[in-house]
Amino acid sequence: MPDTMPHTPEAPGTLGPLPPEHPQVIQGKVGVLLINLGTPDATDYWSMRRYLSEFLSDPRVIEVPKPIWQLILQGPILTFRPSKSGAAYKKIWTDGGSPLLVYTKAQAEKLRARIGSETLIVDFAMNYGNPSIASKIDLLKDQGCDRICIVPLYPQYSAATTASVNDRTFAKLKTMRWQPAIRTAASFHDRPAYIKALAASIKDHVDGLDFTPDKVIMSYHGIPKAYFDKGDPYHCHCHKTTRLVREALGWSEDYAMTTFQSRFGPTEWLKPYTDKTLEALPEQGFKKVTVVSPAFISDCIETLEELAMEGRDEFMDAGGTNFSVAPCLNDSEGGIDVIEDVVRREVAGWWD
Repeated sequence: MPDTMPHTPEAPGTLGPLPPEHPQVIQGKVGVLLINLGTPDATDYWSMRRYLSEFLSDPRVIEVPKPIWQLILQGPILTFRPSKSGAAYKKIWTDGGSPLLVYTKAQAEKLRARIGSETLIVDFAMNYGNPSIASKIDLLKDQGCDRICIVPLYPQYSAATTASVNDRTFAKLKTMRWQPAIRTAASFHDRPAYIKALAASIKDHVDGLDFTPDKVIMSYHGIPKAYFDKGDPYHCHCHKTTRLVREALGWSEDYAMTTFQSRFGPTEWLKPYTDKTLEALPEQGFKKVTVVSPAFISDCIETLEELAMEGRDEFMDAGGTNFSVAPCLNDSEGGIDVIEDVVRREVAGWWD
C-alpha cells in the first residue's frame, strides 16, 4: 500500500491537510467590504488637491473627454478649488478625520460586532482617498477571503457612485493573479429595512423639534441631467424613496418634496435645485422647514456644511424662521440594521 500522510482536522478557512513543508494556505473565508465615497486625508491645500484630483478624474463622475477635461481640471479648478473645499472641510473636521470616515469606520465595527466571525470578515474602504479599495481587497485576500462582497453605501444607484465603486473594484482585480470571487451589492433605495429605518429616524427628529415644519425637503445629491437622459436610474430611485417614506409616515405629496443639491459646473443638473428651493419657500409662505438627506447613509460635507450651514443661511436670509437638518442614519441601530439587511441578502449562499 502507498504511504499515507497523518491526517489532522481541517481548521476553519484552510485547505485541510497539506504535504509536509507546504506553505500555509488560508482560504474559505468571506469578506464584506463596505465602501463609501471618500475623504481627503486632511484639510490642507495639497491633501485637498490630491483628493479632488482623484475624485474629479473619475470618468464616471465627469463624462468629458479626458484630454480636454484634464487641461481644465489640472489648471484652473485644482488651482483654486482645494483652498475653498479645505475651508469647508475645516468647519466639520473631527479628531478622527472627516465625519464620513468616522461614521463609515463605526458602521464596519458595529456590523462586525453583530455578524462578524472567524469566517466572515467585515471591513471598510473609500472609493477616493484612504483607506483605498485596492488596499482592503489585498488585506481581505491575505486573511483568507476567497469570496468578497462589495457593498457600495449608496441607497440609490447611479453610474457616478455605485458603478464607479464597481469599476475600481474590478480594476484592482485586473492586477491580481489569484482573484477572489466578487459579488457587488444592489441598490437598497426601496428595501423595507431602509425605508423603515429612514422613516423612523425622520419621525424622531421632527417629533423632537420645538416647531412643526411647514414642509420637509428630501434633498438628494444631484447628477447632470445628461446622465439621466442617457438612462441613469438615479432620478427614479430618489423619487421612489421619497414616495415610500411619505407613505410610511402618512405624509401628503405636497408636504415632503424631492430636490437635488451639490451642482458642479455650468451644465443643467436634476431639478428642482435644493438651494433655489430653500430661497423660494419663505416667499411662498413656508417659513419652517426640515431637510432630510436620503442619498447619504452617513453625514458628510454635503449634509453638515452644504445643507446645515449654507442651506440654513440661504433659507433664513430669504425670510425663513425655523430650519433643521435631520441627521443621516450614521452608525445608529437603525443604520446598522439597514447595512446588515443588505449584507445578509448579498452573501446568501456564501455564508449563513
